[in-house]
Amino acid sequence: MKATDHDRLSPSLRHHEFTDGAELAGALATKVGAVLQAAITARGQARLAVSGGSTPKRFFEALALEEIDWTRVTVTLIDERLVPVDNERSNHGLANRYLLKNKAAAARFIPLYAEAEDAEAAARIAANRIDGLGGPLDVAVLGMGTDGHTASFFPGGSTLAQATDIDCPDSVIAIEAPGAGEPRLTLTLPRIVEAGLIVLHIEGTEKKAVLARALQPGPDADMPVRSVLRDAAEPVEIYWAP
Repeated sequence: MKATDHDRLSPSLRHHEFTDGAELAGALATKVGAVLQAAITARGQARLAVSGGSTPKRFFEALALEEIDWTRVTVTLIDERLVPVDNERSNHGLANRYLLKNKAAAARFIPLYAEAEDAEAAARIAANRIDGLGGPLDVAVLGMGTDGHTASFFPGGSTLAQATDIDCPDSVIAIEAPGAGEPRLTLTLPRIVEAGLIVLHIEGTEKKAVLARALQPGPDADMPVRSVLRDAAEPVEIYWAP
């Protein structure tokens, strides 16, 4: 079991700062595209997981234009609201509108949402899909909320301890939290931190201050992003713009 306090933070985080979100989006798209193409060259396929929300829209649009063999890329989500794709809050819908177009329209997409009797059943379906990827993610692009959550690892979440247990056997679990709206489906910590490239994409001075707090010792449960920053197999790449 992992430590409950953030007392083993890797000193090898890599920070990248940009003048604005457009510059960040272009640089991040170039980086992610290069990693995906390298994976394709090495073994014939690549695996990418992305987050939702408003922050990654420009990055999605830039990535969709990258000159890689998108027919060999599988895209999935870090987390999802328990809503169908046509709901305005769907991360799948967001990916359809901003990422899975232009050159990236040729990618294979694995959704997390599934119609099921409850969130736990939907999580089991999603876990089977993710387990079918056949290996670890090449790239995981995460966001972060002003409460210190990432993925759907919310402070006070109903299954937060399970989701952030480095020994959790499940790839996807359901989680509910105050203020989060619908139940969520989220990749678990071990599935995220095994990725070859982990990016924390944040924008705004408020979130930069939140990250600074997360880099200080304290309970993971208060700022769950600490779990990823500590347990990532490779140094986390921080991409920030005002």
